[in-house]
Amino acid sequence: MAAGEFDIIREVFAPLAEGAAGAFDLTDDAALLGGDMVVTKDLMVEGVHFLKADPLDLVARKLVRVNLSDLAAKGARPTGYFLGCVWPATVKLADIRKFAEGLAADQAFFRIRLYGGDTTRHGAAGAPLVLSATFFGTPSRPGFLRRAGAAAGDDLYVTGTIGDAGLGLDALRGAAKFAAADKEFLARRYRLPEPRLTIGGALPGLASAAIDVSDGLVADAGHLADLSGLRADIDAASIPLSEAARGWLDRQGEKSSAYGRIATAGDDYEILFTAPQSGRRAVEMAAKLSKTTVARIGHMTRGSGVRLNGPDGEAIALGAGGFDHFA
Repeated sequence: MAAGEFDIIREVFAPLAEGAAGAFDLTDDAALLGGDMVVTKDLMVEGVHFLKADPLDLVARKLVRVNLSDLAAKGARPTGYFLGCVWPATVKLADIRKFAEGLAADQAFFRIRLYGGDTTRHGAAGAPLVLSATFFGTPSRPGFLRRAGAAAGDDLYVTGTIGDAGLGLDALRGAAKFAAADKEFLARRYRLPEPRLTIGGALPGLASAAIDVSDGLVADAGHLADLSGLRADIDAASIPLSEAARGWLDRQGEKSSAYGRIATAGDDYEILFTAPQSGRRAVEMAAKLSKTTVARIGHMTRGSGVRLNGPDGEAIALGAGGFDHFA
């Protein structure tokens, strides 16, 4: 298929949202309904978003958390969700119970509830588990934080660390070798994201634009840049890395391609946001109060697209900027 995921959304589905207040022409991660409810929806498919061997309680918790990450990037406080499940033809009741255990654990942790949904199973043998969730919550007092809104000169920040989930998937697939402790850490980062709800709630009124990093740091920086009519310049050496990811990077002979891998791998579910330079102290305070690591990794400038600058200052050549379901 020649068209990419975002081409399809823009050309095929966005016209269906014309005139829908709060849908933002489908350019955002969520919709704002009636000014007092933020709604988002994500799908997960076995073999695409999680591995067949992944424990079902962790699969359930990942489904919860990838949706909560969208709400976090909007500065919203989650309330609850609707759930859809299409189980393999051979599913057992014990499997469904295990999945529900994961939902219950995260419902208690994040103080949310299930409000309804649908569950069924495939008729064809070998069809994968397909999951869908629609999450909703309330916007913060300052309002709904959009993807659009960055200005030239704004700083570019990201929470947490980048690249862990991609390396964790490589480790689980046997595509990269790690010490046992590093493999366990990276695999957990892939299977169990940490939605940044606390700092997310502090960003409206402070950040000028925000998005959660699901498709890859470069790809999602591109979404922010495109909607603001700007270019995102990222300093590769400033990208925050875990000890496990730093160890992997140090072992790579070609550092430029290694930085490219980290910046495009996806599944990080951190918050990427922009803020005016005058707000640097406020960002530091928000990070401190929320007990969330935040790194300034670049800035927005005139132009278009994303430039990933290597430690030598030269632009790193990138292939695909991140994950695209139709690429």
